[in-house]
Amino acid sequence: MSKERLSSVRPRSVRPPPTGRRPKNHLLAALPAKDFRRLLPYLKTVPIRLKQVLHEPGEPLRAVYFLNGGVASLTTLLSDGTMVEATTVGNEGMLGIEAFLSVDAVAPGKTLMQVSDTDAEMLSVADFRREVAARGALHDLMGRYTQVIIAQLMQSTACSVRHQVQQRCARWLLMTHDRMDEQDFNLSHEFLAVMLGVRRPTVSIAAAALQEAGLIRYMHGWVTVRNRKGLKLASCECYSSIRAHFDRLRQ
Repeated sequence: MSKERLSSVRPRSVRPPPTGRRPKNHLLAALPAKDFRRLLPYLKTVPIRLKQVLHEPGEPLRAVYFLNGGVASLTTLLSDGTMVEATTVGNEGMLGIEAFLSVDAVAPGKTLMQVSDTDAEMLSVADFRREVAARGALHDLMGRYTQVIIAQLMQSTACSVRHQVQQRCARWLLMTHDRMDEQDFNLSHEFLAVMLGVRRPTVSIAAAALQEAGLIRYMHGWVTVRNRKGLKLASCECYSSIRAHFDRLRQ
């Protein structure tokens, strides 16, 4: 692990999840009580910082993370140094899904926090795979979650090819707003450009158009969604499609 990532899981910062209640992560919250109790001794609550890198491309996965808040971005790094987002994960999911598919999984891209919030539940890959191998509730839940992630990747790919930047910007802001429980959030032009795969001036134009329409307020890196209904209308169909996939996962 890099020094940056090690610094985030120092012994004085790591603690077990509270035993009296479930973490805010939707996947862990969905586990039956007996399955969660079995997993609880191996979970460690770790703080998450803005721009923190959790997985580096090509590195063996040593831990998976169940976010309790915020938004992480899974990105692809091109040869010219350009970083393009493949998908995002919030408290509805898990970082390191490759560990579900293979015992010797490696990270295909860089995973970093784009919008910080609270913390995450960290689980070693060895402990994760041991629980998955029991073919219990976690195995079934991860299987369904993997299908949702694949569907999200497919939808996001089509969105990047077919839909305008302003529509994609509205979609991304809505998805982040959902994950932040409809609260204001911090987001730089730099990260939004990575998420949309465009240059920063293009992001500024798209965000300004949404602001002029009264849909958002974007000042000093802070985003306030002022009109969710209008933002949905400004978004493409992909927001509703991706949201529907995750809603079915929680059923």
